[in-house]
Amino acid sequence: MESEQPVSAPLPARSAEVARALAAAGIPGQVRQLAQSARTAAEAAAALGCDVGAIANSLVFISGDQPVLVLTSGRHKVDTAGLAARWGRPELRRATPEQVRVATGQAIGGVAPVGHPMQLPTVVDEALTSHRRVWAAAGTPHTVFPTTADELLRLTGGRLLPVGPPTDQ
Repeated sequence: MESEQPVSAPLPARSAEVARALAAAGIPGQVRQLAQSARTAAEAAAALGCDVGAIANSLVFISGDQPVLVLTSGRHKVDTAGLAARWGRPELRRATPEQVRVATGQAIGGVAPVGHPMQLPTVVDEALTSHRRVWAAAGTPHTVFPTTADELLRLTGGRLLPVGPPTDQ
């Protein structure tokens, strides 16, 4: 299991904002600082000693002219055309790093499901429900928090949908 920094170590500002949002929503999971980067699902899974499918990647897309958030299982990629159709939204295009930062206040590799300047329309990947506990980034590539798919839905006001290609489900 990953070594964590001592509890007395202050959280980075972006992670402290995520911790406040979690506390305000009554989510019990605590933000944890990791010694290694958890920028990718594979890195996070290795650092946490869990299945890559239990990593909730926070991906920002642009739909029409609006940023949207897709919380996907680390085990597969988003089928943008299929998800847009299931979600009833215009085409989904991957947001640029600058668009991600403007929409979330966070950099790619550490985007959390919450702690953004405004709430984004959100989809939570159905595949995350097959894990008792999932891990999500907490505002930086070195911070994460434990949660569940149900908590992510409640926290984000999101919609549960399959996000991968039909053969991936």
